[in-house]
Amino acid sequence: MNTTSLEKHQAVRETVRGGYAKIAAETSAGGCSPGVSCCGSAPQDADKLARELGYPVDELQSLPDGANMGLSCGNPAALAGLKPGEIVLDLGSGGGFDIFIAGRKVGPTGRAMGVDMTPEMLAKARRNSASYRQQTGLENVEFRLGEIEHLPVADNSVDVIISNCVINLSPDKAQVWREIARVLKPGGRVAVSDIALLKPLPPQVVKSVEALVGCLAGAVRVDETERMARAAGLTDIVLNSKPGYVEAMTGWNDPLYKAVVANLPSGTKPSDYVTSLEVGARKPGADCCGDDCCKS
Repeated sequence: MNTTSLEKHQAVRETVRGGYAKIAAETSAGGCSPGVSCCGSAPQDADKLARELGYPVDELQSLPDGANMGLSCGNPAALAGLKPGEIVLDLGSGGGFDIFIAGRKVGPTGRAMGVDMTPEMLAKARRNSASYRQQTGLENVEFRLGEIEHLPVADNSVDVIISNCVINLSPDKAQVWREIARVLKPGGRVAVSDIALLKPLPPQVVKSVEALVGCLAGAVRVDETERMARAAGLTDIVLNSKPGYVEAMTGWNDPLYKAVVANLPSGTKPSDYVTSLEVGARKPGADCCGDDCCKS
């Protein structure tokens, strides 16, 4: 990678890091983020969004205060079918929303780890951990500072990788998929919820900072997501488009999507361009088991 590309990638990371630092600070102070967030609602609508995405009410009620900041576009912990004793890693774990749900599912013999590049989000997640431990009696969650392109995780060490509307924020998505393949155990699986393009976004939307921090400007086509996962060595790739998510965000007058709509050509809407995408995949290997074992 040349110097110019490295500089561009770093500029994207700093923009994203700054946006999420602001969200973490505002929500930690008890206020409401202005809605410039990754693929999600303003915090006052966070529980409503989560219920729409299939999170059970009892799971939401069991979360530490402030863990749900409305930054979701899917329910990867449910998609992953987590089992007791598994090691799960969340890419871009934010305040710990999906990790605290995953921790309960993998139980005392399992481990739920989150990686996030924003120190303010990491601090928020670690504060929330105290409440999680008090509620559950479990000591099975941890949060690490790092970039998802360079995961601070050992090779072949994770059973399941989840991610909720984060990979779009990366300036080097192919590297993220290579890292996913590196840290998964043979037979390990992926359950990602993200935003994908149905057709190219208009240039004026791509240039919008709101769209960048909100995952839209960095989105790639559905087929490109599949190509990167396959090139990384993953198999059994399943893609499931969920266009209703984007339509719901537009219908709720979410500030991010209102800003996007203002920059779209007349007569078009965000769901003409983007969709919520569920991505499932496996790393080949002999360590998986069961009738639905991954293909070698």
